[in-house]
Amino acid sequence: MRALLLTFPLLLANTAIAGVDHPPADDNPQAEGEVVIPAPIRAMLDAAIAAGNDAEVATIVKYARTADPASGDAVAKVAAAWRDERARAHDTRVREAGLFDLWRGRAELGGYLTTGNSETVGATGVLDLTREGIQWRNKVRLQADYQRSLGITTREHYLASYEPNYKIDSRRYIYGAAQFEADRFLGYTQRYSSSVGAGYSAIQTPAVKLDLELGPAYRYTAFTDQTAQSSLAARGSMDFRWKFAPGLKLTQVASAYLQQYNSTVSGTTAVAARLLGPLSAQLSYVVQYESMPPAGRRTTDTTSRASLVYTF
Repeated sequence: MRALLLTFPLLLANTAIAGVDHPPADDNPQAEGEVVIPAPIRAMLDAAIAAGNDAEVATIVKYARTADPASGDAVAKVAAAWRDERARAHDTRVREAGLFDLWRGRAELGGYLTTGNSETVGATGVLDLTREGIQWRNKVRLQADYQRSLGITTREHYLASYEPNYKIDSRRYIYGAAQFEADRFLGYTQRYSSSVGAGYSAIQTPAVKLDLELGPAYRYTAFTDQTAQSSLAARGSMDFRWKFAPGLKLTQVASAYLQQYNSTVSGTTAVAARLLGPLSAQLSYVVQYESMPPAGRRTTDTTSRASLVYTF
């Protein structure tokens, strides 16, 4: 199909010059007075529609309109009808889906084990789930990091979050967020956060996506020094994804909770390379900053990870 698209402009030019007016096929009758779509163009259009490739359909419409506006409009009409029917079928499928249907996501798993002069074991796991509905989007994230060296636990971080989004239109939405964290090496045994605010999809292209969120929040933190703290905060987040080459993707996810006492800023930068089908290899770098950790704790914690990612 791609090779045919490369020769498509030449095909259209030859059709226009020759003034060919192909009769419609027997299984595709033409109404009286309706413009006939040349058979080669119709064949490519039908093939692109059968493959469900919207980009190829758009390319055929573009070149058909350039070479012959009359038949080009007929091609555009067929393409528009196909898109409308596909949208209706999608909406019907989403409305009839059950609670556990339509979930898509990614599972990330990494780990290491050393023996001999040093004995170290470490593992990391992340599960991201997203369910796209007509009016609602639901996102779930589960994460665990664990490391033990010479019989002593040196890292232990757990996170669980849920974020529902109510879509106002294709770009704007209202979000809610609830999150639980535990990381005694960062100075807290448990932290609960909740927030509601506005979200905006600033960039929406096949290669680049950028979502921004901002709103008020409330946080409760129980520290390792037996103290606790709760207060209102301001929450902001950024989710940037860039497919900069075939099979290569860069992601940058960052969030901030700014408050009177201990503020938190965290960010994850990752590069993933597709290995085979849904399986990718990923390198990531995580930074978390706590403005006022308990005594004896550092303000900044970083983690570098190599892992395998399975997308489903």
